[in-house]
Amino acid sequence: MCLAIPARVTEMGDGGLATVDILGVTREISVDLTPSAQVGSYVLVHAGFAIEVVDEQFAQETIDLIRQFPELAGEDIPPASGAPAASAPAAAPASDATGTASVWAALAED
Repeated sequence: MCLAIPARVTEMGDGGLATVDILGVTREISVDLTPSAQVGSYVLVHAGFAIEVVDEQFAQETIDLIRQFPELAGEDIPPASGAPAASAPAAAPASDATGTASVWAALAED
């Protein structure tokens, strides 16, 4: 099973690379598979590659679904611009130095 995480392209780089924001975590990914991606585009990221360009509504719906699982989306995931903060119960222990948003970003790289 594959898991792709929505991300917003924040910067286009050289060599088919781009910087993206994945739930508040910045990562560099390949956009070789999505030549139409540009700054401001939303892409689905899997294993460090943008595999599809999606619209903002789809990306936001997916992020909202992630936030519905408090055991997966801890309180450290920032709300989308203009969206109210998720009211998830404290799910991630304070000793979890990695942070849930970082875990989601890492999943997008694997």
